[in-house]
Amino acid sequence: MKHKLLPLSETMHYILLALREPRHGYAVMQEIEKMSHGDVILAAGTLYGAIENLNKHGWIEPVGSEGRRRIYQITEEGNTVLQAEQERLLHIISLYEGSEVNEKI
Repeated sequence: MKHKLLPLSETMHYILLALREPRHGYAVMQEIEKMSHGDVILAAGTLYGAIENLNKHGWIEPVGSEGRRRIYQITEEGNTVLQAEQERLLHIISLYEGSEVNEKI
């Protein structure tokens, strides 16, 4: 799968992972902070720019709203992208296992 957004940035990974369940932007920010053990804290502008981009590419979609807050969820295509990225990252990790690099780290 070739796409201009691939490989995914860390931010996009986290957003897609957070949107495996329907969430509005603020809930996405909270989930990402929780998933990353506080290492990743997204600014609202960064989050909403990424959400707009992911929505434009059909990887997430609005599924409702709570008042003024739009709720998004990952699409089937977005899940396919996550799966491809997981396989790519697992391959990279496998290169560390049993190699000289592993002994130097």
